[in-house]
Amino acid sequence: NEVQDRGTFILGPFVRNWFYWFQSPLDRAALAMGMGPLFFNLLGVSFGIVAAAFFATGHLSLGGWAVLLGGWADVVDGRLARALGVTDERGAFLDSTLDRFAEFAAFVGLAVLFKGSDLGLVLVVTALGGSLLVSYARARGESVGVVCKLGVMQRAERLLLLGFGAILDPAVSAWLGRDIGALLVPVLGIVAVGTVGTAVFRTWWI
Repeated sequence: NEVQDRGTFILGPFVRNWFYWFQSPLDRAALAMGMGPLFFNLLGVSFGIVAAAFFATGHLSLGGWAVLLGGWADVVDGRLARALGVTDERGAFLDSTLDRFAEFAAFVGLAVLFKGSDLGLVLVVTALGGSLLVSYARARGESVGVVCKLGVMQRAERLLLLGFGAILDPAVSAWLGRDIGALLVPVLGIVAVGTVGTAVFRTWWI
């Protein structure tokens, strides 16, 4: 199931199961229209690139929505693969690799957005590096026969934090009378610390 594939979702089974219940009719519609897992793999990458473009041009809310939609596409591709009985090593490789491309693109857009802020840029780079290290530690562990899906800052948590942080940032920044980033920079700090901490923990555990 999804928990076994992705690890434990920090918000708990209630939120996860509610989302899957809500998603089920959309899965059936996608299957009826002949949309397979690869379509949603590529759609996720496309949303990552769109998010990068929005972030780089200062459209934080739109970028945040693109990040969340990319996460949604990532969920759908796995569900469709299982529904069609086409889960295999090729699909698993494409899924995880294309996820990294999508995430990388979004962070590049954030780097452009915060290029004038030393703190913002450092947090973006650290969050990106930590995100890649979380996935790398798991992959290398599995390559030597040790499976570790533990940690508090996995892909779902990163996407939710970045997505909602970007969506809410313009309103929060305006309310505080500050430039954009008043909310998103602290969120990036949480992602940076969480991902590096998760990567270190997985390295130690493995």
